[in-house]
Amino acid sequence: MSEFTHFNEQGHAKMVDISSKTDSVRTAIARSSIEVSDEIYQKILHSKMEKGDVLAVAQVAGIMAAKRTPDLIPMCHPIPIKGVNLSFNWEQKGSNYVLLIDGEVKTKGSTGVEMEALTAVSVCALTVYDMCKAVDKGMIIGPTFLMEKTGGKSGDFHRE
Repeated sequence: MSEFTHFNEQGHAKMVDISSKTDSVRTAIARSSIEVSDEIYQKILHSKMEKGDVLAVAQVAGIMAAKRTPDLIPMCHPIPIKGVNLSFNWEQKGSNYVLLIDGEVKTKGSTGVEMEALTAVSVCALTVYDMCKAVDKGMIIGPTFLMEKTGGKSGDFHRE
């Protein structure tokens, strides 16, 4: 691991200067999940949740979150996001179900979009929780992690 770059010579936090970095196409794919009861799964699947279409609202929330990441993460650079895509897949886990949330974010710029992808899937999972908590507060969010990233000086990353 390289040394930390977010500290100045006095040991205080700083935003890294990326002005000399070359623009390139950069992508990041992150995943989060939320485990829900069969009742919540059935209500989402059959559009019976009182607050509305859970996955549609969560998808929009995740896209909005990717665009607002620098407002939430102090040292994150505001960057021109070129695309955000969130997708959902269900897996059964015993008597419960797990919603897998994958988010891909793209840019063409001088810094990566890992934080934007991680923020998108996190807020997406939190939105599902918010829309379903009246039915059951026992939902479990996570894990959340980076699956892959491309572009930039550090090269590509692909989780095994």
